[in-house]
Amino acid sequence: MTATPLRIRKAAVLGAGVMGAQIAAHLTNAGVETVLFDLAAKEGPKSGIALKAIANLQKLSPAPLADKNVAAAIIPANYDEDLDHLKDVDLVIEAIAERMDWKLDLYKKIASHLSPTAVLASNTSGLSINGLAEALPEEMRHRFSGVHFFNPPRYMHLVEVIPTRLTNQTVVDGLEAFLTTTLGKGVVIAKDTPNFIGNRIGVFSMLATMYHTEQFKLGFDTVDALTGPAVGRPKSATYRTADVVGLDTMAHVIKTMADTLADDPWHPYFQAPVWLQGLIAKGALGQKNGAGFYRKAGKDIVVLDVAKQDYRPSEQKTSDEVSAILAIKDPAEKFGKLRASTDPQAQFLWATYRDLFHYAAYHLADIADTARDVDFAIRWGYGWKLGPFETWQAAGWQQVAGWIAEDIAAGKAMSKAPLPAWVTDGRNGVHGKEGSWSAASGSYKPRSQHSVYQRQLFPDPILGEKFDQGTTVWENDGIRLWTLGDDGVGIISFKTKMNTVNDQVLDGVQHAIRVAEEKLKAVVIWQTGEPFSAGADLKGALGLLQAGKFDDFDKMVANFQRTSMTIKYSLVPVVSAVRGLALGGGCEFQMHSARTVAALESYIGLVEAGVGLLPAGGGLKELAVRAAKANPEDPFEALKKVFETIAMAKVSGSAMEAKQLGLLRDSDVVVFNAYELLYVAKKVALALAESGYRPPLPARTIPVAGDVGTATFQASLANLQEGYFASPHDVQIATRIADTLCGGKIERGSQVDEEWLLTLERKHFVELAKTEKTQARIAHTMTTGKPLRN
Repeated sequence: MTATPLRIRKAAVLGAGVMGAQIAAHLTNAGVETVLFDLAAKEGPKSGIALKAIANLQKLSPAPLADKNVAAAIIPANYDEDLDHLKDVDLVIEAIAERMDWKLDLYKKIASHLSPTAVLASNTSGLSINGLAEALPEEMRHRFSGVHFFNPPRYMHLVEVIPTRLTNQTVVDGLEAFLTTTLGKGVVIAKDTPNFIGNRIGVFSMLATMYHTEQFKLGFDTVDALTGPAVGRPKSATYRTADVVGLDTMAHVIKTMADTLADDPWHPYFQAPVWLQGLIAKGALGQKNGAGFYRKAGKDIVVLDVAKQDYRPSEQKTSDEVSAILAIKDPAEKFGKLRASTDPQAQFLWATYRDLFHYAAYHLADIADTARDVDFAIRWGYGWKLGPFETWQAAGWQQVAGWIAEDIAAGKAMSKAPLPAWVTDGRNGVHGKEGSWSAASGSYKPRSQHSVYQRQLFPDPILGEKFDQGTTVWENDGIRLWTLGDDGVGIISFKTKMNTVNDQVLDGVQHAIRVAEEKLKAVVIWQTGEPFSAGADLKGALGLLQAGKFDDFDKMVANFQRTSMTIKYSLVPVVSAVRGLALGGGCEFQMHSARTVAALESYIGLVEAGVGLLPAGGGLKELAVRAAKANPEDPFEALKKVFETIAMAKVSGSAMEAKQLGLLRDSDVVVFNAYELLYVAKKVALALAESGYRPPLPARTIPVAGDVGTATFQASLANLQEGYFASPHDVQIATRIADTLCGGKIERGSQVDEEWLLTLERKHFVELAKTEKTQARIAHTMTTGKPLRN
């Protein structure tokens, strides 16, 4: 199905609160010109509220802006003077406080200023979208819907789109495509029911967890230990999440459920527990004011102890028995043991899962089109590895359904409501070959046929889903060269843990490119999961060093450089498709590609200085070449920025920031949806191939900054050392980085070739690796995952 595209040149966000400002930031990240509105300020500039919100974006962490410089592109506005801005806006997202009367007043105010084709959407988290639509002029209702972003909007994958009874299907399809490709989101179409899908199930799960915390008399820190990574959920688990969200916000969402879901069989539980109300009454609202379920006491984290009415040191431990059960790989065995155990922690976990499964199954027909929508909403909006239905199905559908039914009959479940008949009709789950179960239509439904999803060659799989793994052209123990379809584009994927680079990867990449030159049009380096590559295999490198095999170590570095140069001078274009971490050697490989296509959330860096080394896979050589190209008269100017980046082992906070740091080129492509990365990279590779691609000519006359450049860098290092910001070993590393970037001890303006720079890189790398301090840094990083300052 091909959807009519929604062409969005300019957008407006109404409401410069936390969500509104961050939605405006993400629209601007994506290159959409955006106006941010709020009330007129009582004093100072009329658009002062919006101006303040824009300034505040630069201080927030995690950063809403993918590049701090784009904040200047957001247009501040106020409702008194600037409604004229709306006449050429294609999309308006309203994000003011959750009050129906305020929203309706605002719609009346803006209606006459909107163009006849503008789409209006409300970022409400729980109000009725149909109710809001009724206040709009007749001619606007078919262009109105809900779009519910999750916080923080740049990072949370989920956006719920909630059409009204009158929303035009082309508007829904256009929004889905825009949100998916332009903003990089995972869209779930939700029904207009209170709290939609994500928060309806997610908040219920938190309420059930809070209820059972009391029933089993567990500490908040114990519950967080049980409901975090141990069960495939984020580190913030339950109570830390509540602190981050804000306990007042949490109470407000619970109250919305109580007010709007009077007929829900679980209605008696829709109230904030006494201790949550007590914290709010004291003004302890969570992270925003420093105390909630947890607070910081000096360097320690302390947790609220309800019995003592005071904080105590946080332990975050699970019992030995439960730890052993959670370590079981087979979900069916794990759930069986949890239910059978007499350990209160095991009983607590079984009870929270039972009530979550019961609730999700009971409400599936009214809240979502399919079980897939529920699972994706919870995975993308709450960060769970598996959604509730996937978890249940993996644990053995019928077995678990029988246990739930037994518990309901025995009065152990939170509600007496019966399980829907379809749950126990002999099925073994809700996800299968024909698609996912739709309780509303009583049938299985395949994935959406919307054309935007043809761009996702490997979408986020639902439980049991398998995608075409392509055809292997050649492989060794380090890499696989394969094709997907018949477009002549080869894909190189690594087989190592964290996609690190070892000898098999180096030899494999070189051989694969030779095969590609004979048989294929182009090559894409793409990993089937994150990260792109965590860099060189430190374990192997340290082994050679400790055994004193310096010749072998030197050969390994030379082979690394040879691989980078094979990528650069390949006769077929090599495109790197980067997402997640691209560190050290991973960064160097993409620097040598004909082009890089990077997902927005790519964290790219030459981080070798952190382990006492310098980049030696051609990274420093490539930066020197780029500096010479940028300013042949004085390459030193271009080196100043990159020197600091490399010496401080900086990692970009996004692909856009990697351009600022000089680690990506201006011509490299940034893709907002990581699931579209392979599709776009293949298209870029083919376009290069079809336009008669030739590799660059070997760089034989590279002007360098020479010993004068190195001396200038050394002067700045001396200041750092005097101020105790850098250890003598840090200074030694940075001096060697400077020497390589500047071309060694030769006159300023001398011309060298790439081989000269590679030799310098390798010499300094091997000499640093021989030092005791560098070996200590490598060993420390490998055992702790943290850098050592020595």
